[in-house]
Amino acid sequence: MTRIDFYHYAEDKLRFACRLAAKAIANSSRLVVFSPDPKILGEFDHLLWSFQPARFVPHCMAGAAVAAETPIILAATGDDLPHHDVLLNLADEEPGFFPTFERMLEIVTHEEADKAKARVRYGLYRKRGYALTVHPIES
Repeated sequence: MTRIDFYHYAEDKLRFACRLAAKAIANSSRLVVFSPDPKILGEFDHLLWSFQPARFVPHCMAGAAVAAETPIILAATGDDLPHHDVLLNLADEEPGFFPTFERMLEIVTHEEADKAKARVRYGLYRKRGYALTVHPIES
């Protein structure tokens, strides 16, 4: 069963997602970053290029020719994913395909609307019996 980790309360969701992506690389993990919104994936792609000026965070879009060899995959759907290790959900709703992953990460900001949506997801996961862990974010 998928393990689910919530990280709260991020100042900036995408910047914290970059931190998690860099940590995944450092731990030799593979990560799928999901958002159905192409604008969010585009912003995240841009941030990954500039997040750590001295280090490259290798990433590509799902379906790219190099996806199978790339540790960070950006995906707008659950189709054509080269692995099902760790999923980072940047969507407001639960991704329907998340149970195919070993682990899923959720980031919650200080914004009330974001917290409310995260509470709904948390409640759904808990009701279904998923193992949930909440991590406070340290600056």
